[in-house]
Amino acid sequence: MSLAPDVSDAESADGYHPLDIGTLPDYLTKISKCAAKLGGSASDWQVDEVGDGNLNLVFIVRGPDGSLVAKQALPYVRLVGESWPLPLKRAFFEHEALTTQIDCTPDLLPAVYHYDDAMALTVMEHLTPHIILRKGLIAGTIYPNLAEDISEFMAQTLFKTSDLYLSAKEKKRRNAVFCDNDELCKITEDLVFTDPYRIAELNRWTSPQLDDIAAGFREDAALKVAVQALKEIFMGRAEALIHGDLHSGSIMVTGTQTKVIDPEFAFYGPRGFDVGAVLGNLFLAYFSQPGHATDSNNRVDYGEWILTQVCAVWDGFGSKFLQLWETHGKGDSYVAELFSDPDGAVALAAHREAYIHKLFQDSLGFAGAKMIRRILGLAHVEDLEVIEDQDLRAACETKALLLGRALIVDRESYADIAAVVGYARQLQEGAEP
Repeated sequence: MSLAPDVSDAESADGYHPLDIGTLPDYLTKISKCAAKLGGSASDWQVDEVGDGNLNLVFIVRGPDGSLVAKQALPYVRLVGESWPLPLKRAFFEHEALTTQIDCTPDLLPAVYHYDDAMALTVMEHLTPHIILRKGLIAGTIYPNLAEDISEFMAQTLFKTSDLYLSAKEKKRRNAVFCDNDELCKITEDLVFTDPYRIAELNRWTSPQLDDIAAGFREDAALKVAVQALKEIFMGRAEALIHGDLHSGSIMVTGTQTKVIDPEFAFYGPRGFDVGAVLGNLFLAYFSQPGHATDSNNRVDYGEWILTQVCAVWDGFGSKFLQLWETHGKGDSYVAELFSDPDGAVALAAHREAYIHKLFQDSLGFAGAKMIRRILGLAHVEDLEVIEDQDLRAACETKALLLGRALIVDRESYADIAAVVGYARQLQEGAEP
């Protein structure tokens, strides 16, 4: 069935209505910066609706002089339809997050040209010839700058929006704004941390191949306790402004450039949730590789490249975060003058290392939760969904589920990212763990 909105049904008293390929050009002609970017007149512009995500309308508009993207929130979850209403205010939080992240690391975000709160609409840079990272991972493309760029994005944003960098007053002010993004947080709380471990109407998986493992996860007391502990961290630990949905569908790439998009799930939460989302999605891509193999390319080498990215993302993030803390730690936590003596400096350095290791453990747990929800929950990943042979797909998914469980339940047992990658490789090769 079509998920295109009925404009008349969605009209609201404050003037909100969903745009379409016919009405968007007239809207943009009234925004001088956008009209100038496109060039010519509305009759010269080509508009395509390209939204393939779960929530929003996304248009690419091309004119004689340039192009742009217009993203508009719908008052419901697009993946499901009007039976699942969703607040339009999520567009506000996305815009707030984008502008904050641009302040932290401008080269890794799209430029924003216009924001209309009443229309829940953001107009931004058209990233071209970028493609969604997930599609590149499916195609087997190598991105030399990926780990460097993503680790930089996470280190900068997760440090500079925290108490390590900001005054307590400023951090509280910012946190107060994002506390109202509660309905999108609720989606994460349910779909990531709860629904895969119970009978839920929207759950689905590769059946009957995964029926037993799905049932086993619902009966696994140790797993359920561990994932609920992660949920409590997600709900209660306001460490920094997190993207909130930093998967491989929210990263756009070329051979030389990386851009992060779609932070509408942003709020002040645990840093490890963003880091774990990246790691978890790379592991999902890794385990999907046998499903993309051909007679001429078994994709083993590409799978190994993905594992190098897992290590490089974590190692790069950890080292960059520590360096920022050492050189820019001006926030109200860990006041510098308390550690100006040699003993204090040594003690603080040791604490920083322990702090990063705890963040590593959190990240592993969240990576596991993200992996499991993408196989047993509502919204799956294309990496696995495009594998037509259901037995092969289920075999790939089973390995991912086993790693996901280990990362949740045994996250404190891993000394470093190399140990995690070693276990993933064992699973992929079919060796006994």
